[in-house]
Amino acid sequence: MSHPEPAAFTPPDAAAIAAQNDAFRRLACLGVPPDRSVQGRVHVTRSLMEAGEGFMAEAVKATGEFETFEPENDPEGWHDFGAVTIRGETVFWKLDLYEADSDFRYGAEDPDNPETTTRVLTIMMAHDW
Repeated sequence: MSHPEPAAFTPPDAAAIAAQNDAFRRLACLGVPPDRSVQGRVHVTRSLMEAGEGFMAEAVKATGEFETFEPENDPEGWHDFGAVTIRGETVFWKLDLYEADSDFRYGAEDPDNPETTTRVLTIMMAHDW
């Protein structure tokens, strides 16, 4: 009796994920519409909101403009994490990818498919980490 071969694992397309993550960050932080719909939401921590006049706006803008991806801060090539400095304070941003219909309970099964993936961009003070 022969058994069927297991399906070969195909890793997600890192370049597609990076492009979608960049497009979502630019939309969410800078208001730049993407070429193709990318769904998601943004969360900022309370300490970022309370960091002072205009600080949060500066942090959100810097997050949207971030382009310094290196192997050290982007090992998978997904463009899903970064750090920016605002007024001498370090601000982290992180993108998590979820299965679109899972109420944020399950990671995206096909993170390179924008139809089934919902992004959550969290922007926080480094000391919140």
